[in-house]
Amino acid sequence: MFPKFSMLATVMNAIFLQATMESIGIPTRVQTAFRMSEVAEPYIRRRAVRHLEKGRVVIFAAGTGNPFFTTDTAAALRCAEINAEVVLKATNVDGVYDADPKHNPNASLLETLSYHEVTSRDLSVMDMTAITLCQENNIPVVVFNLQKPGNIAKAIVGEKVGTFIGCTRNEEQNRNALSQERRLVNEV
Repeated sequence: MFPKFSMLATVMNAIFLQATMESIGIPTRVQTAFRMSEVAEPYIRRRAVRHLEKGRVVIFAAGTGNPFFTTDTAAALRCAEINAEVVLKATNVDGVYDADPKHNPNASLLETLSYHEVTSRDLSVMDMTAITLCQENNIPVVVFNLQKPGNIAKAIVGEKVGTFIGCTRNEEQNRNALSQERRLVNEV
């Protein structure tokens, strides 16, 4: 019963964000993992893609609709489904740190991380399912402070903000080599 409350909270946040964006002229749609026809559309991948093609912002809410998955996993899943370029993770700190900055004043901001570094160092960025989904689909993650003015705009246009998580050059080369091998195997 309680997980549904968390899912509903994400819907309320999405509706608030939609109202804010539309008040400044940005066409927006909210899609939820379960039916709430009075306030949002149900999530339908093709409809979400069509909204994006028409220049609308699509806000996904209510996670996956399943209480066993976090909203981070839902974000990674939806990004993979719609072939999004990046996951923007807005939070209350400037990015990913080598220690908890709320408890350790000497914590250092990590500007760039590979997926492997996040998982091997067990950094508390996203749950492992979410970061693995991003890695498997080559979707970078940008972690930034939502409370700092201008950070949302910077993240959206790709300016340097917070922490960037993605493939290292070696990982990208390995991924390309594997992709070529798969293509050759499929062609044979």
